[in-house]
This record gives sequence, structure tokens and C-alpha cells, in this order.
Amino acid sequence: MSGRRLISSGSPFEAAYGYSRAVVQDGMVHVAGTTGYDYATMSLPDSAEAQTEACWRTIAAVLEEAGTTMGGLVRATYYVTDRAEVEAVLTVFGRVLADIRPAATIVIVAGLLRPEMKVEIEVTARIG
Repeated sequence: MSGRRLISSGSPFEAAYGYSRAVVQDGMVHVAGTTGYDYATMSLPDSAEAQTEACWRTIAAVLEEAGTTMGGLVRATYYVTDRAEVEAVLTVFGRVLADIRPAATIVIVAGLLRPEMKVEIEVTARIG
């Protein structure tokens, strides 16, 4: 698999469930759905807003490891479990992505892998 690089965030979910936090290939970074866990402590904030901020911290670190920045984002998909939380979540998106403005979709879902997960974000970015 030359030209293909896998990036891990250290989440135990990655090895257990057979995926990578990100795959770098052909000048693009494809970041898997990312929740608000702090993978060093395996803790998750309670609020959707705090989970969203934690998602972006993980994503930013992965993008840096891949050789790009948040400015390289071209596409984002947001999954939120509670319609009542959408405005708080979108406020964080607006602050983080104000000057980047990737093509984006938000989806209200019935649930995520674990009931305490309120937000999941997946992105695609370009390198260079």
C-alpha cells in the first residue's frame, strides 16, 4: 500500500474495531468519525458543546500529524443526537470554521455508538 499512511489517535476503539483515525493518500486526509473523547484518559465531557470542542482538538491534532491544518478542510459531516443541542454545536462550528468554511452537512441521528456520545464529526482535508 505505498502512498497510503494510517494515523491513530490512540483510541482503543481503532484497534478493536478495525479502523484508523485517518488515512492519508493522494494528497488528501480522510478523518474518521471523531467523538469528543480524550483518548489519553478515555473521558468524555457531558455537554454537546464541550464534546464538539474536544472533537475539533482531536481532528486538529490528526491533521497536523498528517501534514496539514484545519485550513485544509474541504468537507465536513456532523452527526448530532439531539436537535435541541444543534444551536450550541453550530456555535462551536462557526467559531472554529469561521474562515475555513468547508462544504458541510449536519445530520440529526437517533444515536451514536455509545449513549453518552452526543456529537461525531468526520472530515476530509487536502495537504498543501
